[in-house]
Amino acid sequence: MLRACALHHRIRQHIAFKELLGSLEVTNAFGSTTLAASLSASSKQLGRSLATQASPSSGQSDVLVVGAGHNGLVAATLLAQQGLRVEVLEEKRIVGGACRTEYPFKKAPGLPQSTGAYLLGVMPPELLSLLQLDLPLRRRDPHYFLPTRGDKYLLFGSDAEATRQQFLRFFSQEDWQAHQALNAELEAFRQDVGHNWLQEPLSIEETAERWVRPSLRQAFVGLCRGSVADYLARFGFRSELLQVMYATTDGFSGLNGGWDTLGTGMNFLVHNMCRLPGADGTWMVVAGGMGTVTQRLAAAARRAGATIRTGAKVESILVEGGTARGVVTAEGWELRARAVLVNADPFRLRELAGAANFTSELNEKLDGMRKDGTTMKVNLALSGLPTFSCLPEDRGQHRTTTHLLPGGEGEVLAGVQRAFAQAQAGQLPDFPTIEIYWQTTVDPTLTDAEGRYSAAMFVQWVPYQLAGTSWEAEEEGYVQHLLGLLDSFAPGASSLVVDTHTLTPPGIEKHFGISRGHIHHIDNSFGFADRFPYRTPVQGLYSASAGTHPGGSVVGCAGHNAAAALIKDLGLQQWWQLTG
Repeated sequence: MLRACALHHRIRQHIAFKELLGSLEVTNAFGSTTLAASLSASSKQLGRSLATQASPSSGQSDVLVVGAGHNGLVAATLLAQQGLRVEVLEEKRIVGGACRTEYPFKKAPGLPQSTGAYLLGVMPPELLSLLQLDLPLRRRDPHYFLPTRGDKYLLFGSDAEATRQQFLRFFSQEDWQAHQALNAELEAFRQDVGHNWLQEPLSIEETAERWVRPSLRQAFVGLCRGSVADYLARFGFRSELLQVMYATTDGFSGLNGGWDTLGTGMNFLVHNMCRLPGADGTWMVVAGGMGTVTQRLAAAARRAGATIRTGAKVESILVEGGTARGVVTAEGWELRARAVLVNADPFRLRELAGAANFTSELNEKLDGMRKDGTTMKVNLALSGLPTFSCLPEDRGQHRTTTHLLPGGEGEVLAGVQRAFAQAQAGQLPDFPTIEIYWQTTVDPTLTDAEGRYSAAMFVQWVPYQLAGTSWEAEEEGYVQHLLGLLDSFAPGASSLVVDTHTLTPPGIEKHFGISRGHIHHIDNSFGFADRFPYRTPVQGLYSASAGTHPGGSVVGCAGHNAAAALIKDLGLQQWWQLTG
C-alpha cells in the first residue's frame, strides 16, 4: 500500500504553480518551438522530448541527471517531486534511451516501431501507482507460440484447458505436470520477492532468508546462482523441446550465456517477475509503442518541475576532492550541482567520472562484469502475416511471442549449444534462437496508411565482433539467412518483408549508446547485491543504470532506488513511503 507524506501535497501545489508559469513555451537543445508545434511534431515522432533551453540554466541545479532513459526519467520525477531542482541532460535528440518509438523504415516511412525494447513486463505495479503513471497496456491472448517444421505446436493463452490438450496431444502428461509445477513455483517467487525490488538489495542468500517462504529458499538460491538447465531439470520434463523453449524464453534473453552457464537461472527469475495488473504473469504490449512509456515519464518529470534538455552530451563529470560537483558538456558548459545521477551504463559512467576516482575494488568488480552484447534486433515492416505450416488457420498465433528453435526432439538442445559455441567463437550461428514479436495485431495504431504490420525478430546469440570478417560485410546476408529460417516454418514469409531495420550488437551500441551493445548494461547473470551499486565511491555520484539491481529490462526500479539513496544522503525526509 502507498502512503505519501503531507510534504508531498505541499510540493505538488508548488509544482502546479510552476507549471502554470512555465508551460507557455518549451524548447529543445537545437532551438525553440511552441508547445503546439512540439505536440504536433510528436504525433509523428513519438520519442521526441519536449525539453528546455539550448544553454544551461542560469541557476545551479540540485541534481543533474545524465541520460533520459526510463530509469533516468523515473529518478528525475521523484527527485523533482521532492522539491529539488533537477535538470536532465540527454545526448540524443529524443528521450527514452532504448525504450522509444521511432520511424526507422526507409521503404515504409510512416510505420512506427519500438526499435529497442518491445514489451513491458516487469515494471512493478507499486511504481506505476507511485508515479501515477497510466499506461495503455494491451494483453496478448494467446501470448506464446512455439511452431515446429512438423505438425507439433504449442499455443499458450488464458485457456488452460486448451493448453493442457496440446500438451497431451503433442507431448505427455508428465510434461503437463512439470509445466504446472514450474509455473506454480514461479508464481510463489513473484509473491515472495517481487515487491522488494523497490528497496536496496540484499545478497541472494539474505534475500532468500528474509523474503522467500522456507520451503522454497534452497530452490531460490539454486535458481539465482545456477543455470537454467539445472533449474528446469528439477521439474521432470520428458520433452527436450519444452525445456529449451522455457530456457530460450526467459533464460537466454539478452544474456551472454548458454544452456548450462551459471547465472542463466538469475536471468530466468528476472524475466518471470511479471506482476502488471491484468497480465497474469505475461508481458504486455504498450499502445503507441514503447515510446509511450518514456514520453509519459518525461511528461511526469516536467510536471514535477524537472528540466529536460536533448542534444546535450556530457563529456565528463566534475570530481573535486572525491565529490561530484557537476558535469562538463560537449559544448564546453560547466554545470554545477549538489549531486549527479547517471542513467548511462556503468562502464560509460566510469569513463565520465574517471577510473582513478573509483576504488580498485569497484574497478576490479566492474571489469569482471564486462561482457559483450550477444543480441540482434531485426525490425520488420510487413505487408501481411505469414502462414505457419504447423498451424495454418488463424488462432491468434500472430498476437504472441513466437519462437523459432533449431530442431525438434532429440536435436534442439544440441542445436542451441552449437549456436552459443559458434557465437562465442566469433561466428554467425547457422541457427540462433529467434523470437518474433507481432505488434500491430495487438495494437492497431502501429500501422501506416498502407496497412503494414510492425514486427521484429529478436535474435540470440550473435558475436559483438566477428572473426575474420565484419558486420558491415555480413549483416545484409545474415538477415536474409534469418528470413530463410522463418520461411522453413512459414513458407513465403520473407516475401512479405517490405523493409528491415537491423541492430547488431555494435549497432545497438551506436544507436542507443550502450557499451558493447549489451542491452542489460550488465549481464543479468549477476543478481541482487552482486550487481553494480547505486552509490559510487565518489560522494554525490549515483548510478540509475539497468546494471544495478534488479537488472536489465524496462523496470524503473533502478531510477527509484537511486533517487531514494540520493535523497537519504542529502539528509532529506523522503516524501513517499512504500509499504506492504
